[in-house]
Amino acid sequence: MKQIHLIAPSGASLDSQSPLAGIAWLKQQGIDILNTDCVSRVEQRFAGTDKQRLSEINQLADLSPEILVLVMRGGYGLHRLLPDIDWSAIAQNIQKGLQICGHSDFTAFELGMLAKTGAITLSGPMLNFDFGCQGEQGDSITPNAFMWKQFQTAVQDHKLDYTVSASQKYLTKSDTGACSGILWGGNLTVLTGLIGTPYLPSPAQTQGGILFLEDVNEHPYRIERMLMQLLDAGIISNQSAILLGGFSAYRLHDHDRGYSLESALECIRQRLPEEIVLLTDLPFGHQAEKLTLPVGAQAQVTYDRAGFSIQSQW
Repeated sequence: MKQIHLIAPSGASLDSQSPLAGIAWLKQQGIDILNTDCVSRVEQRFAGTDKQRLSEINQLADLSPEILVLVMRGGYGLHRLLPDIDWSAIAQNIQKGLQICGHSDFTAFELGMLAKTGAITLSGPMLNFDFGCQGEQGDSITPNAFMWKQFQTAVQDHKLDYTVSASQKYLTKSDTGACSGILWGGNLTVLTGLIGTPYLPSPAQTQGGILFLEDVNEHPYRIERMLMQLLDAGIISNQSAILLGGFSAYRLHDHDRGYSLESALECIRQRLPEEIVLLTDLPFGHQAEKLTLPVGAQAQVTYDRAGFSIQSQW
């Protein structure tokens, strides 16, 4: 990993220091950082005009395939650009070796790329939160060591091999087993927003797949409602496994009266076909400790009541 090319396809940076701190830390690791001007663009809530952000994405087709592309942050904005992205040209560069990494709102790009071309992208860290994280006093915080190690393994070795050691209480048909399939998913809200569009991979593409999901700032009832929609739309009812990552930064209320994320998942579990494995505590999402996951690659999962392992080579 010698060069990182930054892109800002969604929201503008919420502060001026995070992207600069992230750039500085990555440079300290001996990495050349390209296209740094994008971190200062602002147009309303977006990181530049639609035209600027679209042009930046389509220029990925012309980058050296040895470069890693890293997203600045999520937020919102990619949905505006999806119809005009040159999917095939970018996919051709990915086939030559170009790697593109991000998550959150970038889920729209990753799933669109998978739906349109089948090309593999990386769902993983982004510049601001993961490499330019700030403390309460504005001081820089060293990036999470687990995240950095997993990121390097994915980028350099094209490999995922991790074991989650956490009790799995949503298994039904069998206490132990294994499954394999295409690994896909990302942010639950963004994925749900793609239903009925050509940017969500088709049931034929994801049949028997391994779906991973995460979200932030969403109350459990909203999470339940979106999972119900995916279930009733036939999108998760044909999966081999569903891996749930972090669902963070929500607030329960007095009138929830004991309703919780666990309550929502128990309701979903009751409606899911029992042969579909529902696993929790995947280290992924809007959190410091996260894996880098290859969207569109084949993966294998083995599980029991004490946890699960996930492997992929792409």
